[in-house]
Amino acid sequence: MKLAFSGTSGIVIMLAYGFLMLAIGIITYLKNKGIHQSNKEFYLGGGKIGVFVLFFTFFATQYSGNTIVGYAPTAYRMGFFWLQSITFFILIVIGYLLFAPRLYVLSKKYNFITPSDFMEQRFKNKGVTILASLLMLYGLCNYLLEQIVAIGQGVSGLTGGTVPYQAAVLFFVTIMVIYGWLGGMRSVAYTDTMQGIALLFGVIILLIGSIIYFGGLKSATEYTAVVSPEKLGVPDFNGVVSWFSMLILVTIGAAIYPHAIQRIYAAGSELSLKRSLTWMAWAPFITSGFVFIIGIIGIQAFPGLTEGESEQLVGMMANHIASQNGFFYWAMILLFGGIIAAIVSTADSVLLTLSSVISKDIYGRYLNKEASDEKQILVGKVTGVILIIGLLIMAWYPPATLYRIFILKFELLIQVAPAFILGLYWKNMHSKAVFIGMAVGTVVASYMAFTGLKPFGIASGLWGLFINTILCVLLSFLFKQTQEERVRVEKVLS
Repeated sequence: MKLAFSGTSGIVIMLAYGFLMLAIGIITYLKNKGIHQSNKEFYLGGGKIGVFVLFFTFFATQYSGNTIVGYAPTAYRMGFFWLQSITFFILIVIGYLLFAPRLYVLSKKYNFITPSDFMEQRFKNKGVTILASLLMLYGLCNYLLEQIVAIGQGVSGLTGGTVPYQAAVLFFVTIMVIYGWLGGMRSVAYTDTMQGIALLFGVIILLIGSIIYFGGLKSATEYTAVVSPEKLGVPDFNGVVSWFSMLILVTIGAAIYPHAIQRIYAAGSELSLKRSLTWMAWAPFITSGFVFIIGIIGIQAFPGLTEGESEQLVGMMANHIASQNGFFYWAMILLFGGIIAAIVSTADSVLLTLSSVISKDIYGRYLNKEASDEKQILVGKVTGVILIIGLLIMAWYPPATLYRIFILKFELLIQVAPAFILGLYWKNMHSKAVFIGMAVGTVVASYMAFTGLKPFGIASGLWGLFINTILCVLLSFLFKQTQEERVRVEKVLS
C-alpha cells in the first residue's frame, strides 16, 4: 500500500517543530534571566555570537521561504532563465564584503545596535536618520509579509490542504512572537541554527527523491525542449538587461537588509564574521542550485500548471515522493518541518530587527529620549505585535505570488545603499546631499513601480538608485562641509 501525507502526520510535525522552537526560546530565556536586559543584549545577543551560530543565522535568514517554496515554482515558470537565482546569492556575499568588515569595526567602536545608528553617527542629520529608518521599516514589513504568506502556502501545499493556510499562519506566527519576545537575538540565533540544518537536510532529500521518481535534469530538459522550448532559449537583449538589473538589485538590496546588518553587529569578532561570510559563499550551490533543479524537474513531473497552481509545486512533488516507500515518507515529513522552520527563521529575524528600529530609532531617539533600555525594548515588542496583526490581516488572502512580493521590497530599501556604502569610505559625502538623494531616489522608484515604468527592462529601484547616487555625489561637491564637520567625520571613520 502506498503511503502519503496524512492530516495526522502533517499536524504532528507542525506541532513538533513549533514546540521545539518554543522550547529553545524558553530555555534561552531561563538561561539568561539574570542578565541585564539592555538593547545590545536583547537585539544583538550581547555582540558575542560565534562563527558556527553566526553562519547558520546568516544562512537561515538569507535562505528563507522563497528559496524552496517560491524559487522552485519560479524555475518551473521561467525555465533556465532562473539560473540567475544561483548567481545573485553568490553576489550577495560580495555585497556584504563591500562594507561588512569596516562596518563591524565601527559598530564595536560606537556600540551600534540598529542599522540607523550608523546613519546617526556618520551624518548627524535627523532627516537622513528618519528617512532611512522609514525605508528600512517598509522593507522589513514587506519581507515579513512575504514570510507569513510562505508559511501558509508551505504548510497547505505539503499537507495537501489538510492544514488550512490560515491555521498554519496563526500557529507559527504565534510561536515566533513568543520565543522572540522571551529571548531576543539569542533565541532567534539558536532557532536559526536548528532551522538552517533542517533546511539543508530537506533540500538534499527532496532533490534525491525528485531525481529518483521524476527523472533527472537530463530527461526534464529533453521534455521541456519539446513542450516548452522557450524555457530553454537564450534570452533576448531585454531579457539580458533584465537579468543584470535583477542581479544588481538583489546584490545591493539583500546585502543591506536591516536584519543582516544586525548580524554583522552581533558577530563576536571580525574573524568570526569573515569566516561565516566565507562559508556563505558556498551555500548557493547546495540551496538555490538544488532548488533550481527541482523546479526544472517539476516541468516534466507536473506539466501545464497555471501560475497559481505552480505555487504549490514543492508540496505536490513532496507528496508524490512520500507515497513511494516508508523511507521517503518519513524523509518528506522531516522536509516538511525543515521548510517551515526555514521560513520561520527568516520571519523571526525580520520581526526582531523591525522591533529594534521602532523601539530605538523612532521611540528612544525622538519620542522619548529619557526612556530606559527596558522600556524601549517593551515598546518594540508591543509595536511589533501590533504590526504582526496588521500583516496577518493582509496575508489572510495572499496579495501576489511570492516572487512578486520578493521584488517589491528592494525598490525602496535599496535607496539607503549610497549612505551605507559610500558613507563608509567617502569622508566628503555631505549629509544634505544624502538626504536629497535618498528622498528623490525614493520618489522616482515609487512612481516607476506604481506606474509600471521599466525603461530598457531595468528595475525601477535601480533607476531610483542611479539618480540617488548621482545626486549624492554632485551635491556633496556643491555643499561644502564646515571645518568642524570635516574633523568630526574624520574622527568617526578613522
